[in-house]
Amino acid sequence: MFSRRLLLAQLFLLSGWVLTGCQPTEPTSIGRLIVGVVSYDTGSRSLDKYERFKDYLAQQTNSIVEIEPAYNELNALEKIQRQVWSVVFAPPGLAAIAIAQKQYIPLFPMQGVSNLRSVIAVREDSPIKTIAHLGGKVIALGEPGSAAGYYLPLYYLYGLTLAEVRFAPTPKTVLEWISSGTVDAGALSQDEFNSLQTEFSQTKFRIAHTSRGIPTGVVLLAPNLEPKQQERIKTAMSQAASHIAGDAGYIPNAKAPNYEEFIKLVEKLYNTSFKLIGFIPHIRGIFHRRLIEKFPGFWRFSKIFKNLTRRVERNKLWDKLLGGQPAF
Repeated sequence: MFSRRLLLAQLFLLSGWVLTGCQPTEPTSIGRLIVGVVSYDTGSRSLDKYERFKDYLAQQTNSIVEIEPAYNELNALEKIQRQVWSVVFAPPGLAAIAIAQKQYIPLFPMQGVSNLRSVIAVREDSPIKTIAHLGGKVIALGEPGSAAGYYLPLYYLYGLTLAEVRFAPTPKTVLEWISSGTVDAGALSQDEFNSLQTEFSQTKFRIAHTSRGIPTGVVLLAPNLEPKQQERIKTAMSQAASHIAGDAGYIPNAKAPNYEEFIKLVEKLYNTSFKLIGFIPHIRGIFHRRLIEKFPGFWRFSKIFKNLTRRVERNKLWDKLLGGQPAF
C-alpha cells in the first residue's frame, strides 16, 4: 500500500513538472523604461506618434514604458546628465554629448534628412550677406545641446565681436525674433528653417550662411541598464514592424551614423563654451544667471571668466581652444 501511494505521488509530481515545463514562461519584467524625446513647443501632438511604439516596446520587454518630452535641448541635456532616460531619440548635438560624456550607446539612425545642415537666417531685406557681416550685430542661438542652433554657430563666429547673443528656447522662436527685429540673425537647422518659414506670412527670410553636413540624429540606449535589458530593448526595436518604427521616426535595419569627428568638435565647444561667452558683450550676464539657476555655486567661477576676458585676445583663444580655423 505504501509503495503504491508513493508511486502515485511520484507520478503526480512528474506529470506536474512536465506540464509546467511545456508551458511558455513569461519574460522577466525589466521594470520601468523612460523614452526621452525633444518635442520643442508642439506639445502632446508630437507624442501621439510614439503611442504604437510605446505599446509595442512595453509588450516586448514586459515593462512599463513612458514617453517623456523635453521642450528644448537644455532640458534634455539635464535628463541625459542624470541618465534618467533609458532610450533617447536624440538630435545630433544631444547625441554627441550623450555618447561622449555619458556613454550612451547608439543603436539606430533617425529618419529625416541624412545630411543635416545648420543655417544663419536673416530677413530678406537685411544687409547681412555673409558671416563677416554679423560683427556688431545681435544674434539668436539655440539652447546648449543643439548642434544646428548652438555648437556649429559658435564655431562660425570665429574672430567676430557680437553686440549681443540671445538664447531661443525653440527654432520657431528664432524666426519670431528675426521677424520682429529683436535680433538681426538667428541659427537653426536648414530643415527647420524650410518647414517653419511658411508660418510667417508677413515676413520673408533668406539664408546668409549654410554649414557643411552633420550626422543625422540617433536612437540611444542608456549605459546604466543591465546588459540583458539592453539586448532585449535592442532586439525589440530592431524587429519592430515598419509602421511602428516609422511612427517613432527611426530606421531599424540601418547602422547608426559615425559620430567620431562630430563628437570631437562638440566636445571642444561643450568644454570651452563658458570661456567663449566671455568675449561676447551682454551674453555673459545672461548666461551666468541661467547657470546659477541650473547649477548652484557656479557664481564662484565668475571672477575667473572676467579675468580671462581681460588677459586673452579673442582670436588667440579660438586658436587655442578649437585648433585653428572652422571646419564646418
